[in-house]
Amino acid sequence: MGMTMTEKILAAHADKSEVRPGDLIQAKLDFALGNDITAPIAIKEFEAAGFTKVFDRERIALIPDHFTPNKDIKSAEQVKMLREFSKKHDLVHYYDVGRVGVEHAFLPEEGLTLPGDVIIGADSHTCTYGALGAFSTGVGSTDLAYGMVTGEAWFKVPEQIKFVYTGKLPKWSGGKDMILYTIGKIGVDGALYKTMEFTGVAADALTIEGRLTMANMAIEAGGKNGIFAVDKKTLDFIKPRAKRSWKVYESDKDARYSNVIEIDASKIEPTVSLPHLPENAKPVTECTNITIDQVVIGSCTNGRIEDLRVAAKLLKGKKVSRNIRCIVIPATQAIYKQAMKEGLLDIFVDAECAVSAPTCGPCLGGHMGILAKGERSLATTNRNFVGRMGSPESEVYLCNPAVAAASAILGRIAHPDEAH
Repeated sequence: MGMTMTEKILAAHADKSEVRPGDLIQAKLDFALGNDITAPIAIKEFEAAGFTKVFDRERIALIPDHFTPNKDIKSAEQVKMLREFSKKHDLVHYYDVGRVGVEHAFLPEEGLTLPGDVIIGADSHTCTYGALGAFSTGVGSTDLAYGMVTGEAWFKVPEQIKFVYTGKLPKWSGGKDMILYTIGKIGVDGALYKTMEFTGVAADALTIEGRLTMANMAIEAGGKNGIFAVDKKTLDFIKPRAKRSWKVYESDKDARYSNVIEIDASKIEPTVSLPHLPENAKPVTECTNITIDQVVIGSCTNGRIEDLRVAAKLLKGKKVSRNIRCIVIPATQAIYKQAMKEGLLDIFVDAECAVSAPTCGPCLGGHMGILAKGERSLATTNRNFVGRMGSPESEVYLCNPAVAAASAILGRIAHPDEAH
């Protein structure tokens, strides 16, 4: 019996000829990462245990991106801890303000997350890198500490679910809509501790940005990891960037799956997830009576150049509603620079959006977009739990960049055609 690409990656990194769901394995790591919220805990554990050396100074990244540029004294102290640890251990991949980006957009851009890798990160959306054919998953800060010392982590091999997307997406729909629709179909625990393997002609048709968006939100269905097959698009993205060698794994035709779910992508309209779970997904046409106070375009889910281009296409020559504040956050410095070169930042500023340096701030209610009691935000982020962006009596709605831009113009949740 064959294996899936996830099982093959885990078997290779555990020095085994095969693995099966439920097996407990110790796997070698290719890369480990932490941010300014999670890494300080790992560093404290590392030092409390008396460790003096990391396993590989080139295989660890510390990315201060959540409360940065520092919003207060506490966040400044957290980043200082990362800065001093990185200097002490001569870490190659520490990036401070002015060089840093939102971690899950920045690391692929830098060529540090590659096909066939086993990657852990003390952030739940580490599953993003499965878009490039890696096994990538979020872990706790103590697991990160162990990984920084040993270069290894233990896993229970997950069961495998194969998602087959047929058909062609409608206009204005993309990877964000595919994953919101999927989570709406299976629920936030529909893939609990399972691999979500994304296949089919509609998945293949996605850009790398679209695939990164889908893999990013695998955790919102409870997934252990999300993964796409490596194809020409992947290699075209990887080859100019890769900082080291990689290996491509493919799922066998006779690989075993606990479930195979077929989805007709032609039926996936632009989608909105209503409070307070991503599974509360509805077509945008069923949500157009909902007024909003804030729009956020950015995050590790939808802050890439493709996302900004879509938003700018709709916002060009228009103004944000006087009842709305719209915040646009390019996910990395390179994306910011490209958006500036293409004139996208002019479009956003002329439309009266606020354009920020790269940060995760609004997504987790950290800064740069906190909600007051009773306020509603429409966001291209990935999570809409109670209190996610501020007051526990606020509401967060999730959508793609086109819906976000159209809604910013009209002052309510809107289909892109209404503003185009």
